[in-house]
Amino acid sequence: MKRNIIETVMGGVVLVIAAAFVAFAFNASGLRTVGGYSVSAVFDDASGISPGADVRMSGVKVGTVTAQELDPNTFFAEVTLSIEDRIQLPDDTSARIVPEGLLGGNYIELQPGGALENLQPGGRIEYTQGAINVVDLLGRFIFGGSDSGGSQPSGGGGGFGPS
Repeated sequence: MKRNIIETVMGGVVLVIAAAFVAFAFNASGLRTVGGYSVSAVFDDASGISPGADVRMSGVKVGTVTAQELDPNTFFAEVTLSIEDRIQLPDDTSARIVPEGLLGGNYIELQPGGALENLQPGGRIEYTQGAINVVDLLGRFIFGGSDSGGSQPSGGGGGFGPS
């Protein structure tokens, strides 16, 4: 009977330590939800962005991505952002999807404009730039340009002038 009590106590200690580790990891990671007002942005390519992704301005987190859906009429991605209440975005703010690093994920970077009017809650960011496919760019650089039309014209000249 004494052995069962010791095993139960040890199991409880392990669970408390695991819960403390999870709490510490969450606090140390800097993850936090951002309450505030919602705005939307439409991107032609929203690769690498999902709900929970950071929204940053000058490298500082000012919001999060709360939703992402495909517009069935335009086939563009409509992304909903939650921006901190203390940040008032000018009407001509632009948004672009940028990589966090060579192997990291993507986040949305906001560039404030110079408009005197502010973007209202529920408004839309009009100026956007979608994700850049780094692997595609690297492949084009390595394998010789942006020939998307298929084969090279024949003629034996190798493409260096008239044959």
